Amino acid sequence: MDTLDRVVKPKTKRAKRFLEKREPKLNENIKNAMLIKGGNANATVTQVLKDVNVFVLKAINFVLQYALKKPYGVLYKKKNITRPFEDQTSLEFFSKKSDCSLFMFGSHNKKRPNNLVIGRMYDHHVLDMIELGIENFISLKDIKNSKCPEGTKPMLIFAGDDFDVTEDYRRLKSLLIDFFRGPTVSNIRLAGLEYVLHFTALNGKIYFRSYKLLLKKSGCRTPRIELEEMGPSLDLVLRRTHLASDDLYKLSMKMPKALKPKKKKNISHDTFGTTYGRIHMQKQDLSKLQTRKMKGLKKRPAERITEDQEKKSKRVKKN
Repeated sequence: MDTLDRVVKPKTKRAKRFLEKREPKLNENIKNAMLIKGGNANATVTQVLKDVNVFVLKAINFVLQYALKKPYGVLYKKKNITRPFEDQTSLEFFSKKSDCSLFMFGSHNKKRPNNLVIGRMYDHHVLDMIELGIENFISLKDIKNSKCPEGTKPMLIFAGDDFDVTEDYRRLKSLLIDFFRGPTVSNIRLAGLEYVLHFTALNGKIYFRSYKLLLKKSGCRTPRIELEEMGPSLDLVLRRTHLASDDLYKLSMKMPKALKPKKKKNISHDTFGTTYGRIHMQKQDLSKLQTRKMKGLKKRPAERITEDQEKKSKRVKKN
């Protein structure tokens, strides 16, 4: 049996807290990512992975830069001779060891130069894995602009029909959202919307751009928005894919019963979010309904005589 699979009983309080953090939860922790350098990574791939030291303690940013992902990333500095598409045991081992559900693997060879493999785990087993090739790369150091402060949550923009039509691109979009979405927040401040990650799918390529959002004075309440490229910048091409089956993918997306919202009776919503409620009432006797007293509604003498005659005839029939 693998040492990581054995049932471990904590001997100290610190070990107990450590194991409690890794236990399954209804509201899971923020997904951690591990960044692994292959056995033959070249200068381009290494620079992509080493852009970590530029933004120290940046909460969530481009996963290739460890500094931009540092609170939720684990960087393996030593080279690891492994091939994710042929043997996934080493990735699963590192996933259990570091408690990471996302990974990025960088390598380089003659057949697949400047290669990146981005993927995610489910129950410490590889769920989805997509291989991307770097055709053009501009580092953070090459773009001399101001950067976003620590803890900035990015806005994600996906442009291109391929992200909605092609199955490989749909999974890639879901995978990129997992990487860059960051922590879930309840409130959003306008001044905090200052970081944009833009992904464009065009002619078989994926263009990644990172912008800083500037709020300028416009003379009215709504500010004028300008985008300033912040870096990094990558031109990627889709290579190999390893996608989970539909049943396994559906199982990984299953929500616990405790988190499902309880259905409220007699309440419905339309497409615009308007709430409608249905009220059940007892049958009302409208003859006893008090109406507005006015001359137009008063009964005429002839109508009163006919009503009295009808009441008398009913009494005679009953007798």
